[in-house]
Amino acid sequence: MEISNRLKKLPPHFFSTLVQKVEAAISEGRDVINLGRGNPDQPTPPHIVKAMQEAVEDPATHGYAPFRGTEELRQAAADFYLREYGVKIDPNTEVAILFGSKAGIVELPLALMNAGELLLLPDPGYPDYLSGVSLADIEYETMPLLVENHFLPNYAALSEEQKKRAKLMYLNYPSNPTSATASVEFFEETIAFAKQHDIAVMHDFAYGGIGFDSKKPVSFLQAKGAKDVGIETYTMSKTYNMAGWRVAFAVGNAKMIEAINLLQDHLFINQFPAVQRAAAAALSGSQQCVDELIALYERRRDVFISECQRIGWEVEAPIASFFAWLPVPEGYTSEGFADLLLEKADVAVAAGNGFGEHGEGYIRVGLLEDEERLKEVVARIEKLELF
Repeated sequence: MEISNRLKKLPPHFFSTLVQKVEAAISEGRDVINLGRGNPDQPTPPHIVKAMQEAVEDPATHGYAPFRGTEELRQAAADFYLREYGVKIDPNTEVAILFGSKAGIVELPLALMNAGELLLLPDPGYPDYLSGVSLADIEYETMPLLVENHFLPNYAALSEEQKKRAKLMYLNYPSNPTSATASVEFFEETIAFAKQHDIAVMHDFAYGGIGFDSKKPVSFLQAKGAKDVGIETYTMSKTYNMAGWRVAFAVGNAKMIEAINLLQDHLFINQFPAVQRAAAAALSGSQQCVDELIALYERRRDVFISECQRIGWEVEAPIASFFAWLPVPEGYTSEGFADLLLEKADVAVAAGNGFGEHGEGYIRVGLLEDEERLKEVVARIEKLELF
């Protein structure tokens, strides 16, 4: 029996290819320092683990969760947005609980779009956005994110045909992979553009909890009128080191939220109630663990960027996320440079072209090793005498 045409259309998974290369190098006994991944390296904070342990021991969690998620978690998400961003959220109509934000992002075209309709995607952008394109049998075109425009899309550069056909657009700030951030003013421009052309907006806020130099990343929903046109997805994975727990949520426009909830009603019920209780504890409890995590990433950033600049690599320090977006040396492609680092320096990075055509000329580095290992990375690169 053959797989469906829908699955045949799925793009090759960029990160699985990267993992295979790294695993092959490690199998040869090499000490590979892997900065190509996006998996947080720190454990989940103890108070969240304890909340999970206690929830698992409670027989009240030993059954199916409500279809639309527990009232406790939906309320915690609403309270979180009011506390952190000053945004009022109705927990009953403006929150959808997700099996990780990736699931929501992939589901959204299925919930909102018909075959052949157009989705606008950032380039470079998170590769898994394309999964939703294939599964929903829709079309997509990209919005180039260029350094001269601070890695923000230029809506004026879109064609009239694109503006007319587009039904949905995806944005992601802080950006994976560029680490760029957006302002309230940019989001207000986005809202005006979306209203003018009747385009819905999904803002992927996966790295919203990680901002440096005392600068808090801006939520799309802080811009006036945001809920008129769009939603924002927020994952527990990055802010609370809960990668693998598969819990996130979307907030915003009630019609879009209802569409997600309706689709999910037919795909599954909801997460194990104990996981939802632990997520609520993370959102509602002390945020000291978040402050400590930000400080950790900032120290790593400072060490790594300083070392890169010391060897003559002209790089800029990211102001958010746990990624650095670095230009490759002259004469190299993104993939060629990434392969060189793995082959000659036992350093794994993500080639920029894996995130789209306009990622060419860059590599993405995850600040997901301790400071000494990050220094070792730069010391190994220095020996290649490229700068």
